[in-house]
Formats: sequence, structure tokens, C-alpha cells
Amino acid sequence: MNKDQKNEAIELLKSKFTQYNNFYITNTESLTVAQVNNLRKVCFDKNVEMKVAKNTLIRKALESLDSTKYEGVYSALNGVTALMFSDSPKEPALIISTFRKENKKVEKPELKAAFVADEVYLGDNQLASLVKIKTKNELIGDVIGLLQSPAKRVIAALLEKGKKEEAGVEAPAAE
Repeated sequence: MNKDQKNEAIELLKSKFTQYNNFYITNTESLTVAQVNNLRKVCFDKNVEMKVAKNTLIRKALESLDSTKYEGVYSALNGVTALMFSDSPKEPALIISTFRKENKKVEKPELKAAFVADEVYLGDNQLASLVKIKTKNELIGDVIGLLQSPAKRVIAALLEKGKKEEAGVEAPAAE
């Protein structure tokens, strides 16, 4: 790889790091070509971009963007590295978990690090935590559910009162 190719690769990586709020650094070293192709297909289907790059190029791209913001992930840049870029904070974690379950004898891809919403998660032991992260839409749904709950109780109470009045049963007086 000559200097121009390296600079081009760094610029491509910089654009991906800028485009996506979340990225995962994984190790896919012991996977077969067929397994890697299958993983790429799953990523594509789930709108996750997977890129393999040299660690030094990844580091240079991150340092040129913001050396202190990303310094927590530098220790994960060793060995074979595949990057997973996603708008969803948990989709790559779900892909990794599902891939491992479907390929029972495979312990890869291994999570080396994840950068999610300006937080760094180091090590494969963080995968379970990342799978549980709620997406923006899930959080909005939770808030809407919480807001609807009191209204539903009031409506249910009014309906119950109306049924009792129709049946000729007097509702207890409010205190």
C-alpha cells in the first residue's frame, strides 16, 4: 500500500467515523471466508457497515478527528480488526450475539471495543450490556407508555363508573 492509498483509506475511515455515532471494533481472525461473507451479508441486511482496516490507519483516522475523544479505543487496535458502523447503538451487538449462537463452535467475532454515544466499552465481556442498550425509538416508546398509563387508568375508572350507573348501582361518594 503506497502513501496515496493509505491517505485515501484514512479519509474513507474519517468519513465513516464522522457519519456514524456508533462503531464496534471486532476481531474476526479465526473465521473462515464463508463465515466472514455470511457476517457481511447479515450486517448489510441490518444496515450495519463492516470494514476491515489496518490498525495504524484506524488510529490515524481517529487521531486526526479528535485524539482525546477516541483515546479509550486505541488499546483495542491490535491483531485483525473489523469495524462495524451503525446508526443503532445495539444492532452490531445483536449481530455478534446472534452470529455466535448460530455458529455454536465459533467464539468470534470477538468484541474488542465499542464506541457508543460518546462512551467506550472495552472487552468482549461488555457485549451483554450493549445488547441491552435501548434505541432512541425504544426510549420514546417507553416514555409514551408512561405518559399514557395515568390517562388509561382515569378512562378505565370513568368507564367503570358509567357501567355501574347504567346498571342502577350507585357509585360510592367521593370523599
